[in-house]
Amino acid sequence: MSYPWQKPGLTPDQQAAAVVAAMTTDEKFAWLSGPMAIPLTKDDKLPPEAIGSAAYYPAIPRLGIPALQQSDASLGVSALGGVRPGDHATALPSSLALGASFDPQLAEASGELLGREAFSKGFNVQLAGGANLIREPRGGRNFEYISEDPLLTGIIAGHSVRGIQSQHVVSTVKHFAVNAQETGRVLADSRLNESALRESDLLAFELAIEIGEPGAVMPGYNLINGHWASENAFLLSQVLKGDWRYPGWVMSDWGATHSATKAALAGLDVQSGANLDQQVWFDRPLREAVDRGEIKATKIDEMIRRILRSLFACGAIQHPAQRGRPIDYSWHQLIAQREAEQGIVLLKNDRNTLPLAPELSRILVVGAHADQGVLAGGGSSAVTPQGSLQFEGVDFMGIQTPKVYHPSSPLAAIRHNSLAKRVDFVSGESLDEALTAAEGSDAVIVFAEEWRSEALDAQGLSLDAHQNQLITRLSAVHSTVIVVLQTGGAVTLPWLESVPALLEAWYPGSGGGEAIAGVLFGRVNPAGRLPITFPADDQQLPHPTQKDPNTTTSLPGVEITGEVFEIDYNVEGADVGYRWFARQQHKPLFPFGFGLSYTQFRYENLQLSQTYGKISASVTLTNSGERSGSEVVQIYLRPVSGRYPSRLVAFKKVTLDAGESQRIDLGIEPRVIAQWDCTQQHWSITGEEVEIYQASDASSVGLTATVTLAAQSFGYPRH
Repeated sequence: MSYPWQKPGLTPDQQAAAVVAAMTTDEKFAWLSGPMAIPLTKDDKLPPEAIGSAAYYPAIPRLGIPALQQSDASLGVSALGGVRPGDHATALPSSLALGASFDPQLAEASGELLGREAFSKGFNVQLAGGANLIREPRGGRNFEYISEDPLLTGIIAGHSVRGIQSQHVVSTVKHFAVNAQETGRVLADSRLNESALRESDLLAFELAIEIGEPGAVMPGYNLINGHWASENAFLLSQVLKGDWRYPGWVMSDWGATHSATKAALAGLDVQSGANLDQQVWFDRPLREAVDRGEIKATKIDEMIRRILRSLFACGAIQHPAQRGRPIDYSWHQLIAQREAEQGIVLLKNDRNTLPLAPELSRILVVGAHADQGVLAGGGSSAVTPQGSLQFEGVDFMGIQTPKVYHPSSPLAAIRHNSLAKRVDFVSGESLDEALTAAEGSDAVIVFAEEWRSEALDAQGLSLDAHQNQLITRLSAVHSTVIVVLQTGGAVTLPWLESVPALLEAWYPGSGGGEAIAGVLFGRVNPAGRLPITFPADDQQLPHPTQKDPNTTTSLPGVEITGEVFEIDYNVEGADVGYRWFARQQHKPLFPFGFGLSYTQFRYENLQLSQTYGKISASVTLTNSGERSGSEVVQIYLRPVSGRYPSRLVAFKKVTLDAGESQRIDLGIEPRVIAQWDCTQQHWSITGEEVEIYQASDASSVGLTATVTLAAQSFGYPRH
């Protein structure tokens, strides 16, 4: 049987139009709203065709259109609430670890892994692509996002999305936009002026969309400048579908739709998780709005066309997902391990404590269930491979989501990588036991953890008091205490001066234990660089105080209780993260871009060129150490006038053998150095003198050169 969209030579837009022309009204509306495909009560029943996941929209067999089967999230194919008993999936490291790799090719490879597993489990839409800037360092979902910098975030997120969609699976980007905290996330009104918004959060999404061409965009739960993200006409119609000419569809977050007419006219195409909303807005209320003439019938057609267009563009209709296709989990674990290895950041290494020598006699491993596995973040992105250790977590939209440790034991990996005669483990719950066990050890490796989850912000930046005391006490009696952090973001470290070596491993995923051991013993030369700033304390932040989570609701629901409250992000404006620290002249604990290596690198001969307003930089990089390693070449720009703080304008990860040199060329993205002119509605680069410099991190200046920018303006075709 042939279908109208199978005519040779049709573009995705033409294929979508052919299907829309043949659809009935009921078929169209069946795709405009849908409940969560996870039973929330014992009386909830899923359609027999639904796999059990975030969402299901019915197939249209007579037109050859498969069902939409949608799954969370960026870190693996999750099965929230155990909806698919016995399901196994590869757990990728947190997106912060991917950001720390500064490696677009690695991002694409991990995206391909995610797409392959989704496709083989029967899913054709993956709710991935977290691209929010990390404005609030204590945010509960920071581990799902990439960095505080728009260039790094946009490039890494874009390549991750591209990898997913190469497997005939649509990926979203989310949560559009300025969705920085979980406390009161359904009532928080993010206030930020247009120029700052365009130069920071929106720029990250713009770059990610250009690179990855995601099939769908998901707004957040929050309001932006007084309007819910899901019915914000400025975001969805003016910027996304207007200025950026975005051709895909906009789906709400689950339980984040608040109207029919306003939302549809603003640019929302699908009401997701409609059973969590006050009502199913995109069914009867939307039909009645069409009948009243508030919304044209052609608008409904456009909404459906956008969905179909994205499905055709990535081949999800031509190549339907094959549930039950074999998955090579061993291969995938090696890819996840590689990502974790590249994302681990060596923050301190006094006296060349690391890598640990193979001839040690006794090693003590302490804390964080390192005998069982590695910590994972919580919420809808949580992946729970078979064999995971689970504890009580949070109640998330009526679903219990556990605190999970992925089954990749650092203790077992340390024993495998070490030639030590004894590698012992203590839980760290008893200080006395840990102190006694440390006696006679050549090295003490302490695993410290900080758990974050969707719907749960960190309260402050500190580890819990017991862990801080444990590390302080151990370092007072032992000279070789190595700390391995597993955190969902930046933390403060009051004992930092007392320990000789420190690693940030984030949430390292299915190969995390092996990755950590590889860095500890030198099989892996650490190459991660911080994608976020580690503040010295909360008082350095643009917003030092936090709203009490008990005073507002964080969960979507049919009745959202509480009042809308504003968060004034104009305090920092476009100067997010390291830019804020430079503007305020704060000295952070560790700056953005920081990371050490087991080798050394030397930079020489920085040169700039400017042709037709486009700037390029080139520099010679030499591995001057005694072993191969990877360096992240970072190029920053700042105006000589000091009009705004330094910005990362280019980066490239380079691997060199010992003694090898390479000339590195980097192009500079013009929007990163431009300002948005709200009056003229275009980007503007002022003809001013700027300093462009190579740096090992955002706080360090290496080679420098100056250039006078060519004055120019550029914008978007008006519509």
